Amino acid sequence: MRKTVIAVLFASALPTLAMAMPDEGHRHHGGKHAPFEQLNLTQEQKAKMRDLMGAQMKHRREITQRYLDKLPEAERKAMLDELKSSKENTHKQMRNLLKPEQQKQFDEMHEKMEAKRAERAEFQQWKVERDQKS
Repeated sequence: MRKTVIAVLFASALPTLAMAMPDEGHRHHGGKHAPFEQLNLTQEQKAKMRDLMGAQMKHRREITQRYLDKLPEAERKAMLDELKSSKENTHKQMRNLLKPEQQKQFDEMHEKMEAKRAERAEFQQWKVERDQKS
């Protein structure tokens, strides 16, 4: 069971790690150097690719959650705490690589990202409560 959970967590972290890896100046967030730009996709193909990738990400999260739900509460909390600690440590290391003016911008970007994340979590909670009332 533990090996399965570790494998699922590792697999779910791979896309994040891949995006963090240096790629010799190529950006993967749209623009001229996006991975699918080389394929000269039509707008319809791009939209369908986005839909497929979004569905794949959602499915991966559902699978991960299904295995997490099977863990005893103590192990689940320990795992989530360890993930949070690891994330905070990486964030600190990344920030320390930056110059002071870059750190300020990095902090602002991080705050915006966290605000969006909190807003999304609040929305998801609202949806769950709404669906329970129906």
